[in-house]
Amino acid sequence: MQFKDRIIIFIIIVFSFTADRLSKILILNFFYKNNFQDYYLNDFINLILVWNKGIAFGIFESETFFYHIITSLIFLILCFLFILIFTSKSKFESYSLAIILGGASGNFFDRIYYSAVPDFIDFHYKNYHWFTFNVSDILITLGVLSVLVFGIFQDKIKK
Repeated sequence: MQFKDRIIIFIIIVFSFTADRLSKILILNFFYKNNFQDYYLNDFINLILVWNKGIAFGIFESETFFYHIITSLIFLILCFLFILIFTSKSKFESYSLAIILGGASGNFFDRIYYSAVPDFIDFHYKNYHWFTFNVSDILITLGVLSVLVFGIFQDKIKK
């Protein structure tokens, strides 16, 4: 991997992490200064502050011991992602993994700093609400989808 590619990867990780952190800082300040629990934006999106102490979608929220085990496993996964980024033979895959790493690092930071992850985007249609999520979750999802699409079309891309 060339030096230029490493710089691009570093920029992607830092940009992803920073976008997530800034969004959370702005939302937390907005909610605490205005004493809001939720904020109506339009018919499809609300801002609702939810502190997620579990893993994805609030699963396994109850036990402190389990929380620390999951946090340790997440750290190991982040390390593994870092290694994958620099051992991948594809720039596109490395960039996609960097997006995942940047987003996941944002949520990992929150788990360490707040002992919970602030989720605040409430996407809904009528009475159906999707899980509340944040910018990290968006980045992780985009990165995973990119890796999957690359994996599916890898042979066609190479040709």
